[in-house]
Amino acid sequence: MTKYAGKKAVVSGGTHGMGRAVVDALLAEGADVVLTGRDEHNLAAARDSLGARAHVVGCDVTDSAAIDALGTAVAERLGGIDFLFVNAGYAKLEPLELVTEEVYDRIFAVNTKGAYFTVQRLVPLLREGGSIVFTTSIAHGSGTPGMSAYAGAKAAVKSFAQVFAAELLPRGVRVNTVSPGFIKTPTMGVEASAEERAVFEKIGDDVTPMKRHGSVEEIARAVLFLAFDATFTTGTEITVDGGLTEVLALPAQ
Repeated sequence: MTKYAGKKAVVSGGTHGMGRAVVDALLAEGADVVLTGRDEHNLAAARDSLGARAHVVGCDVTDSAAIDALGTAVAERLGGIDFLFVNAGYAKLEPLELVTEEVYDRIFAVNTKGAYFTVQRLVPLLREGGSIVFTTSIAHGSGTPGMSAYAGAKAAVKSFAQVFAAELLPRGVRVNTVSPGFIKTPTMGVEASAEERAVFEKIGDDVTPMKRHGSVEEIARAVLFLAFDATFTTGTEITVDGGLTEVLALPAQ
């Protein structure tokens, strides 16, 4: 018997990176999963590589009709669900003077509006005693240049999680967040050129006390701990950042 046999899960933003690592871990342990994405190439690759217990659904979380269609698809393919991972996100790093209204609106549409209404649509399908985990970011707790819009959007998501945790207590549904630091993904979590991403990754390795980036598998382990094992934990956040926000790394003597 595998660990998640019989469990039903939904992973938004599940075709690559951290979301895909969570999908892979769930499937490996016997769960049935609906995973979403927006990029057609990533959707096709997921359909080609995942087995029968994976249901790949295209969904643009900025589109309310698409979110409603996702809810219908989940109900048809899984019925009730045990776990929802709200992971779809978008980041573009720009200083205050360069942020356009278009970029600002997209950051909040994907990270904040999309997260909120995905939960609203899928909560009726969540079984009593189930759980929700959001992806936030260490950006929301620090004044990092170039991250004002993204940090604000993720701060809102953290607040959503705390309020949802209170509202869903009567159903025994736990709601928590995972806050990643610098994690090695195909995009490093930002819209940027390959050269810019390489610089971003090096900066991350330099400033992180553990002197490396995290892996998507490390994020997945934290997510699934909150999803299934942390049964006395709700409304909180696990930071997975190699000590960046809490540890002062002193230079070698």
